[in-house]
Amino acid sequence: MRHRAACSRRALRPGRYREDMTALTEYVAAWVHGDPESIAALVSEGCVVTECYGPVYRGRPRVRQWAQAWFGAGGTVHRWVLMDHFVSGDREVAQWTFECTFRGSRGTFEGATIARVADGLITELREYETSAPLYDWEGSWR
Repeated sequence: MRHRAACSRRALRPGRYREDMTALTEYVAAWVHGDPESIAALVSEGCVVTECYGPVYRGRPRVRQWAQAWFGAGGTVHRWVLMDHFVSGDREVAQWTFECTFRGSRGTFEGATIARVADGLITELREYETSAPLYDWEGSWR
């Protein structure tokens, strides 16, 4: 199954998605919309969210606190586009491009997310970031 997340779509209410939405696509949309309450409502009480640069957020209250702090510090998600996304059982996996401004610096990077979902809520989410610009190898490394 292949999807492209349309971050302007909204769930009817957390955990109750339109046919074309999943827990992960709704989570992405909540970040693009800058909505800490929706972000928190999309994760389970005992969730574990691991970001690609090290922080681990355990539990819904900590995820809410993180999102509020990030947006409160002026963070803005300009776009978060899922390029390859699939659901298999309780797992969602996606490759994506993320663009944001944080602490006055605008940046874009590619990455991937592996999530586990139960009862329509994210219970585990782990992100991975591509750490250098991609290039076609032609016999030598940059």
